Amino acid sequence: MKHLNIAIAPGSRAAFANNAAYCVGTGRMGLALQQEYQDQLALAQDLAHFKHIRGHGLFSDDMAIYQTCTDAEGREHDVYNFTYLDRVMDSYLEKGLRPFLELGFMPDKMASGTQTVFYWKGNVTPPADEAKWVNMVKATLAHLARRYGEDEVSQWPCEVWNEPNLQVFWENADKQKYLRLYAITSVAVKEVLPRMRVGGPAICGGEGSQQWVADFLTFCRDNQLPLDFVTRHAYMGQSTTKVGRYTYHEMCPVQVTYDEMKLTREIIDSFPEYKGMEMHITEFNTSYNPLCPIHDTNLNAAYIAGLLACLGDVAASYSYWTFGDVFEEQGVPARPFHGGFGMIANQLIIKPTMWTFAFFNNLKGECVHRDESSVILRREDGSYEGVLWNLCRTDTDVLTVDISLPIEGKYALCTRTVDEACCNPLKCWHDMGQPQSLTRDQLAFLRQAGQPLCQSQSVNSPFSLTLGRNAVVHFTLSPVQMETEYGYDYDWYRIHS
Repeated sequence: MKHLNIAIAPGSRAAFANNAAYCVGTGRMGLALQQEYQDQLALAQDLAHFKHIRGHGLFSDDMAIYQTCTDAEGREHDVYNFTYLDRVMDSYLEKGLRPFLELGFMPDKMASGTQTVFYWKGNVTPPADEAKWVNMVKATLAHLARRYGEDEVSQWPCEVWNEPNLQVFWENADKQKYLRLYAITSVAVKEVLPRMRVGGPAICGGEGSQQWVADFLTFCRDNQLPLDFVTRHAYMGQSTTKVGRYTYHEMCPVQVTYDEMKLTREIIDSFPEYKGMEMHITEFNTSYNPLCPIHDTNLNAAYIAGLLACLGDVAASYSYWTFGDVFEEQGVPARPFHGGFGMIANQLIIKPTMWTFAFFNNLKGECVHRDESSVILRREDGSYEGVLWNLCRTDTDVLTVDISLPIEGKYALCTRTVDEACCNPLKCWHDMGQPQSLTRDQLAFLRQAGQPLCQSQSVNSPFSLTLGRNAVVHFTLSPVQMETEYGYDYDWYRIHS
């Protein structure tokens, strides 16, 4: 049994920068043309109200932006097709989302090589002709500004490429070629939209990643390049075990991931020109593999709660990769649960991690307490709300939390609980025999199994909450003002039965 004692005085204050709603990740943009994708995104927005969305493949061939044609004299010309781009951008804006643009990957007809990544074959080589790349970037941004207005599009952050420090995402992980790409691209962005914010280098963690950040900042400083923010990624997976198609990891502690991000923050601040500049974690999750079963679990939800509580100390945003399981990096998902990155499984089954974001993104008030298992806020009206979690990496103990607040009288304690017993659609699917195709009844049951347990009680201070293994609990505590009506007796049947 684990215990946590929380005592909050009338003047208690705690630092808590809650940036969890700023951005969420998606697979490649072309997937937004699918109805299932749109349904999952609408559900995620209804629950968690994200402000931006970031994904790969803006310039990949399935978006069909870059085209060529030949005139009567046999000369080839570049032309641009924005049909799919408009559909995708329209759908995002209609849901209250602004794009966090990632400029990549390379159109095949513009690429200098043939190296691709993923099932959908995104080209990851530099442009054969830099002028063609620059012209495409300018034309795309100019089109967006005409369609949606310069004031609107200037509010969309713009990131150059994705994880160029990994050979799989940038040919040979060639730092100098990436720096050149950033130079010509960032200047092009500002020429079209001077107020659009541009940044990079969008590196993933690992050996040498912090040096990449330092070298990138040095390059931007020495060449007086546009730079409005710094981006990087954060994943917790360490040692890797492969079983069939699936990947399993030991996860590093939340503190280790935080310390890695803090070091990047310190590198940025070590440059006088960039001290205090925003850092955006444009991808984060537990595992970096889209076929890792942890993503479907309550353990994942508890890990993410720990990260959401602390990453705002060092980052202006941290974009969970991804909102849904319409995702095809390793092929089209074949089963409802397959370890996909998403917070919503295909066929609109909500996974536990979705509720972690729903709980955090809807918090309101001033933070009065924060520790490694809880965040508590006081609202303007004097009521309280908070999120508690019980991360069980190696133990199975329940967590009892005793909370003392500066209140008097009876309060209504309302809780929403997500744990392995009451909100675990993965277990239900397993108990069904892990069917590849769900019947209508099975699907209806799994959707219901993905809902939190809602409970209430009347309490005084102090009070206690008990959290099971890998539970994430949202609570509100509000003063009770009973509104009675003559003749209605809540207790009548309890007393007379």
